[in-house]
Amino acid sequence: MKPNYQMTNKLLNNITTIERLYGQIEALRVPEKLRLNLKRDNMIQSAYASNKIEGNPLTLPEVTNLLLDDRVPVNRDEKEVVNYYEILSDLPKYVERDFSVELVTEIHDRLMNGVDKTAGQIRNEKVVVGKYQPGQKEGSFSLKVKHEPPFHRRNQITKALGLMMEWANEEDDSPAVIKAGSFHHQFVYLHPFEDGNGRTCRLLTALVFLKHHYDINKYFILDDYYDIDRTLYSDSLSSADRGDKTQWLEYFSEGVMYSMQSALAKFKNSMRKLTISERPTAKEKEVLEMMSEQPEITSAEVAKRMKVSRQQAHNLLSGLVEKDLAERRGSTKSSYYLLK
Repeated sequence: MKPNYQMTNKLLNNITTIERLYGQIEALRVPEKLRLNLKRDNMIQSAYASNKIEGNPLTLPEVTNLLLDDRVPVNRDEKEVVNYYEILSDLPKYVERDFSVELVTEIHDRLMNGVDKTAGQIRNEKVVVGKYQPGQKEGSFSLKVKHEPPFHRRNQITKALGLMMEWANEEDDSPAVIKAGSFHHQFVYLHPFEDGNGRTCRLLTALVFLKHHYDINKYFILDDYYDIDRTLYSDSLSSADRGDKTQWLEYFSEGVMYSMQSALAKFKNSMRKLTISERPTAKEKEVLEMMSEQPEITSAEVAKRMKVSRQQAHNLLSGLVEKDLAERRGSTKSSYYLLK
């Protein structure tokens, strides 16, 4: 399944920019705690956006509270979000496994568990992708078909999906963006399940990036870009149904580039705020000057010299320790502080 596309100037520039931006993100010296917080926020945003695209009504604050509280979901909407988030968290565990029909159905089963009775089952009936619009008669509606998958029997779909997975496992020189974008379209084109195809596809696309050493979720996500203009997302996907994936890959690579730019800005902004919060206050600077003159100092000595309470002195010294500017030594009663 070799994808048919043209390496246009736009597509080439997007790929070049993506590689440059990712290099800049990886080069940032980000504290581990901040990196973990941003990764958590990325996965929450991804779980929210990917389910929102499919009509899930939960708001971002509701999704955030649900996932951070780690509580049991009470309805289908909450179950969809929790399932998606848990698979995102586990995606790195799938990196060493080859793509296969079994892996695809396993992820779909986890995604739709408790949500739909067809979880993990490749469809065996005809489906079409479209939307209902008002008909000519008042109160009537007609279905506008946007895409009809090429196969409708389970054995045909399974065979086509198997060939796609073989292609996904092939080693080639294609840029990660081309491989992931082509994978994304082909999966949606086959539409192997009755429900959950979009979310399964976006999870598997993230896995393609992980296999190509792009640490998606840790650094960036794609789902929020698709959610900006869902009609454009759908139309761009449909453009590749005719065989030429160029227009879709241009859109897809723009989304990756947008996500990288957003991620880089988010990292830099978070680090700037962190830097500001770590600057010593005027009082703390006074303590630092004392410590530069006196190698070891106690909270009692700081209290006496600054004419503040023992508790205030302790708070000032503890603040310097938290900002990694001082170090505490000794036991509780005989503790002392020195410059780090």
